Amino acid sequence: MEISKILANQTRVDILKWLKNPEDNFPPHQDIDHFNDGVCVGYIQDKAGLSQSTISTYLNAMQHVKLVIPTRHGKWTYYKRNEEVITNYLEGLQKEL
Repeated sequence: MEISKILANQTRVDILKWLKNPEDNFPPHQDIDHFNDGVCVGYIQDKAGLSQSTISTYLNAMQHVKLVIPTRHGKWTYYKRNEEVITNYLEGLQKEL
């Protein structure tokens, strides 16, 4: 499964964990007063402590398998979890194992 390959990286797993409860894991956005569209890449980068290019590569891979949903606000991209895909993956895993 492609998703399993993505989740083999601990930072990507951490990102999904952080995005599950963004209010608890990230500071409030300066330009938007909610997390409905997800979290700005810069906040994810700061929390992970990795370069912008590394985080962008990780998020692009996660987007490719539909684990996250991007939303543009001007020049910024925000990411949130795709709960439907995550649930389907976990249910499929449970059936297999």
